[in-house]
Amino acid sequence: MTKQSPDLITFGETMALFMSPEYRGLETAAQLEQSFGGAESNVAIGAARLGCSVGWFGALGEDPFGRKILKTIRGEGVDVSRARFRSDSPTGLMFRETVAGKLAVHYYRKHSAASRMTPADLDLDYIRGCKLLHITGITPALSESCRETVFAAVAAAKEAGVLVSFDPNLRLKLWTIEEARDVVFKLAEQADYFLPGWDELRLLYETDDLEAVKGKLAKLNAVTVIKGVEDSTVVLERGEAAAVPFYKADQVIDTVGAGDGFCAGFLTGLMQGKSSIEAVRIGSISGSLVVQMRGDWEALPDWQTVESRLQGNGWVER
Repeated sequence: MTKQSPDLITFGETMALFMSPEYRGLETAAQLEQSFGGAESNVAIGAARLGCSVGWFGALGEDPFGRKILKTIRGEGVDVSRARFRSDSPTGLMFRETVAGKLAVHYYRKHSAASRMTPADLDLDYIRGCKLLHITGITPALSESCRETVFAAVAAAKEAGVLVSFDPNLRLKLWTIEEARDVVFKLAEQADYFLPGWDELRLLYETDDLEAVKGKLAKLNAVTVIKGVEDSTVVLERGEAAAVPFYKADQVIDTVGAGDGFCAGFLTGLMQGKSSIEAVRIGSISGSLVVQMRGDWEALPDWQTVESRLQGNGWVER
């Protein structure tokens, strides 16, 4: 095992992904493209491509899908030394299709290896040794034991002075908004960086009044980054609000993974010592590049590509 912890650590479920060709639904598709996806591993891959020292862990089935996932994440430069295989549970599966112009996702993750994670699976010293722990609201939605695992990881991080980043990543196919609300608010209270989307906040706070929501968020200790407020990202920090315009994409092919790309860029910016505003700009560029290619993580950019756009340079074909 690696003794030294990477700067950024995240964990959660990564599933095998099967996609039908764009012009076919799953019912009629004769072929499927195979990949994988998971919010946390997407962020880890994205941060690694941007030059960040990053680790990801989770539980995978001892099956071809789990082995492929782990090899690929490791090959992207992510430390996977704390990931584990389970022989008693499979790797989760998800299938994606486009129906009538809208994305549909079908999950097969009940009783998956990741859903059986417990606090005993955590290497607490590994977490205590990093600079920032990134979690999402997906993991605590998987099972009660996963919920306990997330809170145990956060507790270890806070005790060691490790910063905590939290993206609620609401998945209402996994739990009700009432169940989610209780857990999300508790985690947001412990986070140093809270990264919700505006659509998620409207559900959580049951209002479309942005100023009212800002007032509630001001009570948190976290720097809050609200994604998707019209054409900007709103940063709430030390009682001040700033709107950072979106970095426009040249074309939009697939919006899946855009939020993970944003998180990867934002967290990398923080690890580089950037201000929250500067980190949001990096995240916005990263997210805009992700939507220009199909897949969950394949389009995540490298630092050279992001930096060229950060400096206002165009694409140069060599």
